[in-house]
Amino acid sequence: MSILIYSLLIAALLPYITKLPLAYAMHQIDGYDNKHPREQQARLEGFGARALAAHQNAFESLIIFAAAITTALATNHTESLIQNLALIHIAARILYPIFYMMNWDILRSTIWTVGLFSSIAIILNCLPVV
Repeated sequence: MSILIYSLLIAALLPYITKLPLAYAMHQIDGYDNKHPREQQARLEGFGARALAAHQNAFESLIIFAAAITTALATNHTESLIQNLALIHIAARILYPIFYMMNWDILRSTIWTVGLFSSIAIILNCLPVV
């Protein structure tokens, strides 16, 4: 069960960790605009735009993963398969922003799919057997 909770914690922190390269990119254009950061982000191009997209996607992926982990904990499905799927999701979500910022689109899309399917698989494995 601890692996699931730690995985959820890591997933919850990833959007904030992915803010670091975004903040760096923002700083490169006229310094970080803390008064109007979203306007500044809208002007980003290249690496900065990809860093913004990776940051936003970290929040998006957190929704389904949090639901999956909550479902697993609520239904007491904490066996090794569920734990391994959670670790696969975390590994995918760590690689995803790296691939995105490096502009490796095929690897990025592939690892995004792995992360999504791992969360779905957690939920599916929590369904009652009929």
